[in-house]
Amino acid sequence: MSHIHLIGGEKGGVGKSVLARVLAQFMIDHKIPFMGFDTDRSHGSLLRFYADYASPSLIDNYQSLDAIVETALANPEQRILVDLAAQSHQPLAKWLEESGVLELADELNIHLSYWNVMDSGQDCVNLLDKLLEQYGSRLNYILVQNQLRDDSFTLLESSGVKERALALKAKVITLKRLHPATMTKIDGNSASFWAAKNKDADSPNSLGLLERQRVKIWLKHAYSQIQMVGL
Repeated sequence: MSHIHLIGGEKGGVGKSVLARVLAQFMIDHKIPFMGFDTDRSHGSLLRFYADYASPSLIDNYQSLDAIVETALANPEQRILVDLAAQSHQPLAKWLEESGVLELADELNIHLSYWNVMDSGQDCVNLLDKLLEQYGSRLNYILVQNQLRDDSFTLLESSGVKERALALKAKVITLKRLHPATMTKIDGNSASFWAAKNKDADSPNSLGLLERQRVKIWLKHAYSQIQMVGL
């Protein structure tokens, strides 16, 4: 079965690209073949950190988006990872509806998962509510509670939206926050997470021993969450 993973959430700054990078590193470390598509024209993270595995995709170009489905169909042994830029839902939804993508995916045995990345704010709850209203049971949802701001998701828990998602067989995972200074250093080095956790003697700004250890512990937890929902 072909499998397409859409990494979305609509709101900017919630950690969609970080999750895409973690998923990419997970598949590399577990020898799972995959191909990435990056829709962020300004600072695509997959293209920057995992260039050997990623290609650009234009969110407002049907032919470019069609290539995602065609690639999945032609390479069923590969996972397809799509990093959606912020505020890309409208053109994506238009393509999905006008092209009958969800119906075609069922016919062609293509499994499509939507990883909805969210922080603990009300905006993310409202956006998830709209997503569920629009697609209902036609999508496979994975709610990614990113502890970017804090580790309490009381607004989501009390809203009733999470219960609606669970009723639609959504899965829920948690992405812990990596120490900000460590993440800043990784980004400054344009390093993959593999490079971040391994000492680079040639780099003048390589991570220190405890920084690398923090990355390893953070990735270990992230990997355990991914393994719970599967790829």
